[in-house]
Amino acid sequence: MPLPQPEDLTSLVLRVDFDDDTAWEALRTAVEALDGGPHATWVSDPRYEGVGIPELMREDNAADEDEQLTSLFLADAHAMAGAEHSLLALDLYDEPGRTFRVPARWFPDISANLSIANMDFEDFADCADASGTFRGFGDGGG
Repeated sequence: MPLPQPEDLTSLVLRVDFDDDTAWEALRTAVEALDGGPHATWVSDPRYEGVGIPELMREDNAADEDEQLTSLFLADAHAMAGAEHSLLALDLYDEPGRTFRVPARWFPDISANLSIANMDFEDFADCADASGTFRGFGDGGG
């Protein structure tokens, strides 16, 4: 199950929860409505239903070096159910397996900065709040 490659200057958002198609569309709409630019490569493939972090890490490690990802975002049950549509960000490069939550409103900024290597995964993960959710830099209010 090789991981899909994101389109240029976007981040991979991999759907792993397939319980609610309406929630999936709401999550996509929430992200895409923010600034009009494409920031995500959306993958909704039932082969990935319920896949966990260890499996994703194994798949990425098994890929050729030039096809390995540095990070990806999971649309899991939490992201589907929550009003903030908080995707689970997964580091696959510097600290493989490290995660934090990304509410939809922050996804375009994070995706853009990671896609062009302007910032590293840890820059965002280190600023996550006590719940493990990134809510901006500084005061967290954005």
